[in-house]
Amino acid sequence: MPRNIKPMLAELTNDVFSGDDWLFEIKWDGYRAVAEIEEGEVNLHSRNNISFNQKYFPIVETLKTFGINVIFDGEVVIVDDFGKSSFQLLQNYQKSGKGKLAYYVFDILHLDGYDLTNLPLIKRKEILKQILPEDLKNIRFSDHIIGDGENFYKVAVERGLEGILAKRANSKYQPGKRSKDWLKIKTRNRQEAVICGFTQPKGSRDKFGSLVLGVYDEGELIYIGQAGTGFTDTSLKEIYSKLKHLITDKTHFKLTIMNKTNATRQTTKIN
Repeated sequence: MPRNIKPMLAELTNDVFSGDDWLFEIKWDGYRAVAEIEEGEVNLHSRNNISFNQKYFPIVETLKTFGINVIFDGEVVIVDDFGKSSFQLLQNYQKSGKGKLAYYVFDILHLDGYDLTNLPLIKRKEILKQILPEDLKNIRFSDHIIGDGENFYKVAVERGLEGILAKRANSKYQPGKRSKDWLKIKTRNRQEAVICGFTQPKGSRDKFGSLVLGVYDEGELIYIGQAGTGFTDTSLKEIYSKLKHLITDKTHFKLTIMNKTNATRQTTKIN
């Protein structure tokens, strides 16, 4: 059985659609995770092969009870009392212990020596549902509907979910590749962002120029732009007083981000 498989990735789209050849799932707001179980040993890891075994050991302990050799693909999440996943609760889980930790499994790649990646997705989901126990405390089958993506999207909006995933029912699993056979459709018109740094001021402005912003996408911090308008002298001073103690030499992004208006102007990163 292969080890440290990288998961298949979805393309982002703004198009909401229906189609009998597509199935639609909830887009969970958590960490993408592959679970490899072989002879009772579990390797739960991120899309970049970072081990989750200690961080989410309750899930690992449950996976150890499976009497099969198998590879799952899914999402580690924290759900609140209303059943909605919360990335903020997940980030604070080890400190706060708040929310219900769960591993939502939506795909199966290998089973007892058989490679399932070339099977159609709809068949893989059928196999997954058959072998995944229904009475587990923290491991759940991530269900789907077929065809009616538009109404499914409306329900996701009404319930305040992050988005939905559209997947071709006959799609093969392509480890480590981003494919248009899988599409992610986000629901949020407003976007909460993480302040990751700031640019140096220019002209008459004091303290900082713009805030450098990012969002988490499948557990990876992605740069989305900068915000530099709407600040008063007072707010510039207040924000800078909070940020200056967090300055670090490390970047949180996969690529170093420089000021878009001047490539030679340094961006200050905060921790």
